[in-house]
Amino acid sequence: MSRRVVLQRLATNDLVAAYRWAAAKMPDAAARWLIRFESALETLADNPERCPFARENGKVGIEVREHLFGKRPHVFRVIFTIEDESVRVLRILRAQRRFLTREQLEQAAEADDAD
Repeated sequence: MSRRVVLQRLATNDLVAAYRWAAAKMPDAAARWLIRFESALETLADNPERCPFARENGKVGIEVREHLFGKRPHVFRVIFTIEDESVRVLRILRAQRRFLTREQLEQAAEADDAD
């Protein structure tokens, strides 16, 4: 079953910040990186259950999974939940960052959809 991939507002902000960082460091490659990243996000539409539970799973009352994108040292964690007909991307973070707290997860889950 194919689901709709929805980026929450905070995830969209994370993606914009990551793109801006990439554009400042490597302007020629940033657009290609963004296209590859968006394609990776779209793969979550089909069989998102293939992704493991995130380290933060169990902190809130919903299942939280993660999809890793990139190569070291530039790996990003796509933190998401699976709902009936959609995959809600809550946050997009560098893999080196600390775990999300319960409050951060709740804030991301409650944030309005970006679209």
